Amino acid sequence: MANQLVEVADDQGNLTGKQTIESAMSYQDLNAMINLWGPDQKLQLEKDKLAVRKYFLDHVNQNTVFFHSLEERLDYLVENEYYEKEVLDQYSFSFIEQLEKLAYSKKFRFEAFMGAYKFYTGYALKTFDGTRYLERFEDRVVMVALTLAAGDESMATHLVEEIISGRFQPATPTFLNCGKKQRGEFVSCFLLRIEDNMESIARGINSALQLSKRGGGVALSLSNVREYGAPIKKIEGQSSGIIPVMKLLEDSFSYANQLGARQGAGAVYLNAHHPDIMRFLDTKRENADEKIRIKTLSIGVVVPDITLELAKNGEDMYLFSPYDVEKVYGIPFGDISVTEKYNEMVDDPRIRKSKIKARELFERIAELQFESGYPYVMYEDTVNAANPIQGRINMSNLCSEILQVNTPTTYNADLSYDDIGKDISCNLGSMNIAMAMDGGDIALTVETSIRALTAVSDMSNIESVRSISDGNHKSHAIGLGQMNLHGYLAREKVHYGSEESIDFTNIYFYTVVYHAIKASNQIAIERKSHFHNFENSKYASGEFFDRYTDQVWAPTTEKAKELFAKANVTIPTQEDWKALKASVMKHGIYNQNLQAVPPTGSISYINNSTSSIHPIASRVEVRKEGKLGRVYYPAPFLSEETWEYYEDAYEVGPDKIIDVYAAATQHVDQGLSLTLFFKDTATTRDVNRAQIYAWKKGIKTIYYIRIRQAALEGTEVENCVSCML
Repeated sequence: MANQLVEVADDQGNLTGKQTIESAMSYQDLNAMINLWGPDQKLQLEKDKLAVRKYFLDHVNQNTVFFHSLEERLDYLVENEYYEKEVLDQYSFSFIEQLEKLAYSKKFRFEAFMGAYKFYTGYALKTFDGTRYLERFEDRVVMVALTLAAGDESMATHLVEEIISGRFQPATPTFLNCGKKQRGEFVSCFLLRIEDNMESIARGINSALQLSKRGGGVALSLSNVREYGAPIKKIEGQSSGIIPVMKLLEDSFSYANQLGARQGAGAVYLNAHHPDIMRFLDTKRENADEKIRIKTLSIGVVVPDITLELAKNGEDMYLFSPYDVEKVYGIPFGDISVTEKYNEMVDDPRIRKSKIKARELFERIAELQFESGYPYVMYEDTVNAANPIQGRINMSNLCSEILQVNTPTTYNADLSYDDIGKDISCNLGSMNIAMAMDGGDIALTVETSIRALTAVSDMSNIESVRSISDGNHKSHAIGLGQMNLHGYLAREKVHYGSEESIDFTNIYFYTVVYHAIKASNQIAIERKSHFHNFENSKYASGEFFDRYTDQVWAPTTEKAKELFAKANVTIPTQEDWKALKASVMKHGIYNQNLQAVPPTGSISYINNSTSSIHPIASRVEVRKEGKLGRVYYPAPFLSEETWEYYEDAYEVGPDKIIDVYAAATQHVDQGLSLTLFFKDTATTRDVNRAQIYAWKKGIKTIYYIRIRQAALEGTEVENCVSCML
């Protein structure tokens, strides 16, 4: 069939010759063929390679602006305000030319049509009318490297090497915006706390607008806001509670977006012991009254250990007025450890309280997750027990992987700042585990990644939201993530969730955390500076390192040993950790936070990776992409040989996913975006059981809950690869 010839006519119907059937097909049709079994029930994955070629021939090449030389191209892009002149002026033209040659010498090719499509629709620089391309992948990589290296030729070279190889990929805002004149920020997302006063609520809404228009999602903590019916100025029953605040935020996010490139997106977190918790959850019910229904705002619940203990024992749980708690303790409700102070607050008559059945709360959460996937869950005490930084973590972000300390902002009567608190920005990028293991120098990959993310932090200065700007400059916090774990395991013929996979994950993340801290320590030495309040951290005391210096960490299964040996990866020893501990205690580290594992979306496709470290949802993923319609994405390294190792997430089940994430979590100072997948036979009891198992295993946060949709009778397509379980 591949060589069968057909007669081809032009658009007027005149015969113009003959070509193969595949040559006559569109790139959409070729891409769709990978979802159909070929002759003898063979996978037709080669059709996706043809789809990529066809996409370039029929679309990309036809719609790319051609320049005769690099000099002509750069002059045009600067003069017409596409590129930032200031970025290019940091280098000689000869070096930029050399860097372009290096990038193109790597012969980069998109491995999947989805990757090429995502890059050209979402990242490549286009003419202002959006009709023609001004960049290829190599050009974008070079501009990102030149921007983040800030004049350092060696770093720019390392960055091109790491990004073009796929070993490291900056997050979407960074990869999209670097070097562009008309751009948003390089930062992925932001976290804001709101205090129990109108000044803070108004500032929070304004900040959400300002941050949304610059790109990135925004999460806000509502735990400190007084409940519905609480007094205002001693007059009872005056407070409207948190729902109107949520409504205002939802409208703000729908209005602001980054030049139309990224829609505004927001999330709000609430402590489980806030009196409005049930109303908060009801906003996401499918049949909720329109007066309270929240459609586009994501929600998350902060769950202390005491809540789970009360549910376990079948007891009531008390909900405490944030207004009264702050009056009694002198600090906001979100900064109180509910587990620690629970009995004390129950017994304190100055704190008004109500009660519900603890199990009812978890039943409501599970019911809602069946309907919508929400709420996210943050296990507050687990998070704070693992936190090496002084202060309390009381919320997470839009994807539930950012876990950092915040502090309140206070205002004067004229709305000027009294004391600027510390809010959070997320500077993200991810390593591709398969490519990093293949790269031969994982230490260099980690160091280059840490330096790139530090540059994102250094270059971020959002003056319109001072708490974000000040927090960023004090903390230099970053989040190095990982992706393609399932892809790597399948390629190496290891089942996801097996003992070998957990062993590999454990030692891989163990190795990464060592090199990440070492890189941050080196930056601190070079700059003679460390993050604010380092001296009160567990890094400064040395306590953080005890678990690494007091025991041997090494792979225990033969397969994991083989994988590290084959990749020539040197696993840090106790002596390595002792030396690093001494250096950190003496010189500090530059970055307050170093790792966070986001879900990864578009960057996974352009890197031909499985998303984050969770298992695939389908061997051939089906996505709807705007006007193009359905696009099919085969799992990386999928073949007849790896087929059995690509068991999907619903079949793998929540327990094994939790086991893998737990192995990684112990080496990640922030969080990991964990989605749990259930078969269509699952019940709310199954969801509750998995959440309890996650808590017991030391999981910090749960992102979405996904229930496989039961196939409708008669809808399964014959010979459809993605329909197969």
